[in-house]
Amino acid sequence: MSFSNFKVLTFDVVGTLIDFETGVLDSVRKISGRGAAELSDDQIFESYKRGREAHPERSSEVMFHVYRLLANELDLPAEDSACDAFQLAVLRWKPFVDSVDALKRLRTKFRLVAMTNADRVALSCYAHALGDPFDDTVCADETGVAKPNPEFFAYTKGRQSAFGYKQSDILHVAQSQYHDIGIARQLGYKVCWIERRQGMAGFGGSPEVKLTKPDFHFATMKAFADAALGH
Repeated sequence: MSFSNFKVLTFDVVGTLIDFETGVLDSVRKISGRGAAELSDDQIFESYKRGREAHPERSSEVMFHVYRLLANELDLPAEDSACDAFQLAVLRWKPFVDSVDALKRLRTKFRLVAMTNADRVALSCYAHALGDPFDDTVCADETGVAKPNPEFFAYTKGRQSAFGYKQSDILHVAQSQYHDIGIARQLGYKVCWIERRQGMAGFGGSPEVKLTKPDFHFATMKAFADAALGH
């Protein structure tokens, strides 16, 4: 299969382009004053995932409550100021080191579309941090649902069809097997897995799920861009 078959790249944002796992770990440890020796990555991620499951609404608003649940579980500072600090930090999560350059290069050949469970406020922050590379953006505020709900993909496909693109023109690029890769393959999309946790144990900040074999598989956005652009 050749990358020349595709005209549109749809991207998961948080986890694929934005390094939310480092953001979560750094914020919790900074706020709590607990180092990795006292508070493991897995402890933080497990509580974070439970908090996000309990508060799945707009990320620019509910991360205050996600942190409070996490803090109460892990016996960390849970006063309003600590929750506010985590909420603000969420909007400042940074791109992976290769994201900005890879997207800039890919935009010379493909239409780039963001598909994110983040809300419009958070997406605006992340898009700006990524260099505003997207030709179109779809977020949970518009779809009313979150991935892996198939309606999110249906909304995006309909939106791209208005610009003359078919599903067969689209390659979906993502890190999360749970939110993106599995459901996209079920819906008939070609998929590219950016395995950001390659060589690391477990699923980190994403829910555990049986792995789906992708059509393309890379450890970094740089490697993907090199392959997609033929160099």
